[in-house]
Amino acid sequence: MPSEITFSQFGGPEVLQWTADAEMPEPLPSQIVIVVLAASASSFDAHLRHGDLMDSIVTFLPSGAGFEAAGIVIARGRAVRDVEVGDEVFGFTDTGAYAQFAALTTYARKPEGMSWPIAASISSATTTAYRVLDELGLTSGQTLVITGGAGAVGSFAVQIAVSRGIRVIATVSAADEAYVRTLGAQTARYGDGCSDRIRALSPRGADAAFDTAGVRVLSELVTLTGSPKRVITIADPTAATYGVRLSNSHAQSRSKQLLRDVAELVTSGDLEVRIARTYRMSEAAQAHRELEAGEVHGRVVLMNGT
Repeated sequence: MPSEITFSQFGGPEVLQWTADAEMPEPLPSQIVIVVLAASASSFDAHLRHGDLMDSIVTFLPSGAGFEAAGIVIARGRAVRDVEVGDEVFGFTDTGAYAQFAALTTYARKPEGMSWPIAASISSATTTAYRVLDELGLTSGQTLVITGGAGAVGSFAVQIAVSRGIRVIATVSAADEAYVRTLGAQTARYGDGCSDRIRALSPRGADAAFDTAGVRVLSELVTLTGSPKRVITIADPTAATYGVRLSNSHAQSRSKQLLRDVAELVTSGDLEVRIARTYRMSEAAQAHRELEAGEVHGRVVLMNGT
């Protein structure tokens, strides 16, 4: 029988359970089914599992975990014409990604030579970065503060914003300061006095702020930008308290073309992906513990068959 990781109640990493009697996905007309070789484990997955996002995202229990993966096509719906059985692909899963098999509607071919961990890591973070940057609507020469500049979404947002001519000031830990500077951002260290350090770099404040870290700094970001309308968070559920928008992923922001474009940027070296660590799929709970410890420097990936 197929296996997968599920959770039947909200809580800590221990609620993630390995099951060996999962149902085999059957593709709808526009879907493919893959054997999952790698799945990304993200802080978003951990927040969802913990129940932090119940007010904004409906989660029916028991639930699968994860929603981006890479693998090999083993079945396709009758309307699918862009891939064949046996093709290597990556993308967003419609069923849980922490599994032996998964169904996908939005996917792209994995470039030859791209590793499975990288392929599993680029769909959600890049789509989120593009979506929020487009929502903020900054133009070349303007200044953007990004919290969590070394994180999954933050590091992609830094690179994309810099490529658009936007001046980026990223908040980072001491361990990540040199890395984020190589991506093209100026840096300000986390902790007490972070706002002052940002002001020292940009005395007039910032034109907008993108909170990827969720470390309760929204009030400071509102002050730096002058308006809650110039701040977007993807990680702080208290956003409404400050009049700030909490931007959640939605199907309309995902596209096969965007995934193809991102794959090309990664392959060409124009978009850098940092993998922190890989775990076996059965070690999902341990991976979530590492994510929640806040010491991850790059993407965490779950692997099948290792």
